[in-house]
Amino acid sequence: MNPRSIVKKIIPKQLFKKIEPYGHLGEAVLAEIVHGFPARKLKIIGVTGTDGKTSTCSFIKQMLASNGYKTAMMTTISVDYGDGTGEHANPTRMTTVGAFPLVKQLTKVKQAGAEWLVLETTSHALAQHRTWGVPYHLAVMTNISHEHLDYHGTFKKYMVAKVMLFKQCSRNRKGLKTGVINADDPHSEDFAKAIKRNMFYGVKNGELQARNIELRPSGSSYSVTIGDEEYNIQCHLPGSFNIYNSLAAVAAGLAIGLDKQQIEQGIASLQAVEGRMTHIDEGQSFDVVVDYAHTPDSFEKLFSELRPLVKGHIISVFGSSGRRDESKRATQGEIAGKYSDIVIATEEDDRDCDGQEILEQIASGAIKSGKKKEKNLLLIHKREDAVAKAIKLAKAGDLVLFLGKGHEQSILANGPKAAELLHLPQDDTDKRRVIKRPYSEIEVVRKNLKRL
Repeated sequence: MNPRSIVKKIIPKQLFKKIEPYGHLGEAVLAEIVHGFPARKLKIIGVTGTDGKTSTCSFIKQMLASNGYKTAMMTTISVDYGDGTGEHANPTRMTTVGAFPLVKQLTKVKQAGAEWLVLETTSHALAQHRTWGVPYHLAVMTNISHEHLDYHGTFKKYMVAKVMLFKQCSRNRKGLKTGVINADDPHSEDFAKAIKRNMFYGVKNGELQARNIELRPSGSSYSVTIGDEEYNIQCHLPGSFNIYNSLAAVAAGLAIGLDKQQIEQGIASLQAVEGRMTHIDEGQSFDVVVDYAHTPDSFEKLFSELRPLVKGHIISVFGSSGRRDESKRATQGEIAGKYSDIVIATEEDDRDCDGQEILEQIASGAIKSGKKKEKNLLLIHKREDAVAKAIKLAKAGDLVLFLGKGHEQSILANGPKAAELLHLPQDDTDKRRVIKRPYSEIEVVRKNLKRL
């Protein structure tokens, strides 16, 4: 058992929650001192928000790398140290790792000789001061919606944590002190007030507005007028949300000082992001997409956009994590039920929670939208079985959506003593309560499609 778990057992839950950030802060300060502040000479671009962070990071990194900038990247999906070996899978399941692992990664980036680092930065990491000492050169905000209230408690506290990235960036005397902000997000001004300079982007608002938008199943194109020039952007990631993600990268490129050709070519050079709107084709007569969408906001955007494009039925397969925000489960079920013809609720990461109870919470929302159990609402706990059932039900012209797991390579399932130890604070390393089993959504989907 790790020291943090022991402390959690000794100290009352509410008190631990109050003092925990200071423990992380102490670790961050110590880690930086021990390793000699490795990020001081790096130009770090921090990307935060509820949805779209990983894709936005990928756009920015690809834009810089394709133009000859030696660039590293750390995201939910992968880590690229900028050493020429490319992207490596992120095995931690953490977007922004703990203070000591983070500083060790920064040291590897520095030793590789990278000039830039694109760092996906979470509200947890910011609230816990795990990024103390990270000299953010530029801050990027994608959007803010309902998420992680299980940890933060209130939406206001969640917002305060996200804004901390912009404040940290503004304090970096050697940085750009600039924030790239989604002007269409109702919380944009909260971020704008936290930093010296701003660049606003959007579809409806902002100095950088996407116009002449053309959406295609394989991506999109749009134009942006900047000064006297019109930039023509080709985005190979489908969905209107990727217009926002790529537009954030355009703004970042301008802030950094890239020219028109560098930005256009850089955005167009990103072909795909694993587990993000990943189309899987094994010769079947229906469409299959694997995506990481796991919040109500991302569900609404995804379903509302895809529904008009599908001639047949939409079959959606998803779950909701244990030890995470319970209040979103019914909302996700309701949104999926509104747009899908068939909803299959399944496991995501139960951890030590009752998986059947999670499925029932999702089902309550789907029923509210008109779905009926055993007819067009199925509760299939084991995810592999849910995938097989969805593919078996699909007909020509249908779309099957597998949501929530995306790039992940495992499922956190109940351990042998999960139920009796549920009263203890979360600890995914306790094998009595949580067992990690190998699972790749993309591989399982492909395997089932090949059986056809």
